[in-house]
Amino acid sequence: QVQLVESGGGLVQPGGSLRLSCAASGFTVDYYAIGWFRQAPGKEREVVICINRSERRTYYADSVKGRFTISRDNAKNTVYLQMSNLKPEDTAIYYCATPRRIYYSNYVPHNMSEYDYWGQGTQVTVSS
Repeated sequence: QVQLVESGGGLVQPGGSLRLSCAASGFTVDYYAIGWFRQAPGKEREVVICINRSERRTYYADSVKGRFTISRDNAKNTVYLQMSNLKPEDTAIYYCATPRRIYYSNYVPHNMSEYDYWGQGTQVTVSS
């Protein structure tokens, strides 16, 4: 069955960097869109960054443009979220997710309702 396992979270100082991993099983990450979302305490879950199949297109939330990037290692069936210049407002639980369907167009799904499988999340805390 489809499983997503996030790792790499932790405590980092403002301005620092962190790389999160999303290890997938039960499907091939290169064939499906992968999204990263986050949820801060007391706030709704929001999109961070998403990539469609075969890395044709990427969707970035405005708040992370120029700071976060997404990449895929097909050999490891893993997707990474590289975060740099972290800010206290980036503190949240970060989740990776994938849709049940394959999007063959250049459209990048970026709404939570478009994602069916979710990992358990990993905590990122940005604080001095």
